[in-house]
Amino acid sequence: MTQEIVDSVLHFINHRDTSETAFNEQALRLFDYQYKHNLPYQMYCRQKGKTPRMVKTWKDIPAVPINAFKELTLSCDDPEKAEDVFMTSGTTKGTRGKHYHPTLKVYNNSMLVNFKERFMNGNDRMRMGILFPTEEEMPNSSLSHYLALAFKEYGTNDSQYFVNNDGLRIEQLIKELERVEKSGEPFALLGASFSFVHLFEALETRGIRFQLPKGSRILDTGGFKNQSKELDLETFYSQLSAFLGVEKSNCINMYGMTELSTQFYDCGNSLVPSVKSGPHWIRTRVIHPLTGEDVAKGDRGVLVHCDLANFNSVTTILTEDLGVEKEDGFLLLGRVQGAEAKGCSIAVDEFLQATKGSGL
Repeated sequence: MTQEIVDSVLHFINHRDTSETAFNEQALRLFDYQYKHNLPYQMYCRQKGKTPRMVKTWKDIPAVPINAFKELTLSCDDPEKAEDVFMTSGTTKGTRGKHYHPTLKVYNNSMLVNFKERFMNGNDRMRMGILFPTEEEMPNSSLSHYLALAFKEYGTNDSQYFVNNDGLRIEQLIKELERVEKSGEPFALLGASFSFVHLFEALETRGIRFQLPKGSRILDTGGFKNQSKELDLETFYSQLSAFLGVEKSNCINMYGMTELSTQFYDCGNSLVPSVKSGPHWIRTRVIHPLTGEDVAKGDRGVLVHCDLANFNSVTTILTEDLGVEKEDGFLLLGRVQGAEAKGCSIAVDEFLQATKGSGL
């Protein structure tokens, strides 16, 4: 691991130069580093004629299809020496994408700076309830690590987890919500979207509703992932508000992925879909997956994220998420289907063909 690169990323995150010039310079510095030290990525870039000498802007950095993380080791540093490895959830094939972190300093700094600004609403700490397993129970989950950071750095001493390997601890959670409702103390409830659906079902069965204190906030993430019945966004946030008594404007959705080191947030869900945006060290393009060109503003396309906290793997990732660019961010429209899905599939094949023989 090159300490100089880590230090440059930490400096960029913590010094708020939001200019295009500063972002571009840091993106090109990381591209040069990743081109030299990430062999599969170098082979791909060379096939596309995109060397550090040729690439002049962050928008020209070749995007790696997200599924490449399942097929290859994308790491500048020795993966055996990684401080942590985050893995995607299993697929029908059982193949899991792996994201290697030689040090967690960058990921942790990215998460904490962004979370404080986008979720904590001016509070240094809040009493928290976490609706997701601990890091010990899910050691390779980026979400368990993310929530553990929130719990440790921004939760009060009486914060608790309400999910374990046996599922949602519903009776304990109901007692906590009753306690909080009486206390008048703002409360933060954070977890996977599907955990909240299980909570709705349990409260509906018992005929219980809460009115959480003013200033309470909710964070959901991850969608439903076939873990429970699916709800459309309007219904989901209406039920969050109805069962817990929190305004939809204080129901925040976090959009993140294992292959990134930075998260996106909205400013509440009074209107859905809500505009997502990130901090100054991540930028997003909306592209046509077959051409790689930006679509016209207002047209839907596939999201490409350039995350400068991704210092060890690749900064620039072609997702399988549909979106539309907005003035202050983007709308997330779900997973790719049809022509867009075919385009993403071709991109994966192209990447794997280019990297044959890399031995990784």
